[in-house]
Amino acid sequence: MTLKEKAESQINSLKDSIHKSGFHTDRIVTRDYNHEFNAVDGKQRVKVQIFFGKKGIKKILQGDINSTFYKTISNLISEQQSLDLIDIDIIEPDEYIGSDEVGKGDFFGPLVVAAVYVNNSSKLALTKIGIRDSKDISDPQIKLFAKEIKSVIKNDFEIVKINPDKYNELYDKFKNLNKLLDWAHSKAIENLIDNRECKYVITDKFGKKDLNLVSKYPDVNFVAETKAEKYIGVAAASILARTSFLEWFDSQLKKGFKLPKGASGQVEDYAKALIKKISRDELKTIAKLHFKTYSKIKSN
Repeated sequence: MTLKEKAESQINSLKDSIHKSGFHTDRIVTRDYNHEFNAVDGKQRVKVQIFFGKKGIKKILQGDINSTFYKTISNLISEQQSLDLIDIDIIEPDEYIGSDEVGKGDFFGPLVVAAVYVNNSSKLALTKIGIRDSKDISDPQIKLFAKEIKSVIKNDFEIVKINPDKYNELYDKFKNLNKLLDWAHSKAIENLIDNRECKYVITDKFGKKDLNLVSKYPDVNFVAETKAEKYIGVAAASILARTSFLEWFDSQLKKGFKLPKGASGQVEDYAKALIKKISRDELKTIAKLHFKTYSKIKSN
């Protein structure tokens, strides 16, 4: 089955689920990169979209995120997603610490690592509210999910936010991004291990070597996997990390900097214009200077 066909199957399943819940839905429209339909309740309308492409399948909702109707449709989709995942064999420990990072590929902004402790009770609660990889959730929704996560896990999380000026200082020290990531993940995880005496840690794999933390805790089982966001604890960590990341960009917007994310040509063009207005010392407080983007703009 192609990605387009899988997306079509999912959009049909979502439409059926919403319709059975008593809400009106209009016909499914297929475009070049997505399938979509509208869920309607009186004058309220929420657009449900499923995109398919190189990055896989992604669900998007468009509407008033603060409305009861939007939240109802979001919950229905989360319930359906849980049903879709039933056949996937994901075995999670009864309790563990999950960690993930955000910002390592962004020229502007901080590097943020979050670690979250979960047990059977909190995992169930997080699953019910639809927690999943932050990359599958829109920025406005991220902040709402973060509030719900914190209401479930209380103080069982740690966030290590490395703002650009500190990031540049640490990169000069480590001379290697993976070593910097190791340091940040270890710092977040260690605080939780000491507080919870947890014996299992799952991290999103970012390098070929084990965390340096492994030797310090020989009785803890450390697991590093690619796409570890399939584990609810790692997914929750990714949402908390991204929320902190977005809050930093919001703070810069208040200062007059509408900074783009990523490291694309658009980012390079913005940086070229910006470097004509501010000094290198000012730039290093908002950007990661070891990126190729900086090498390109300073040579112009």
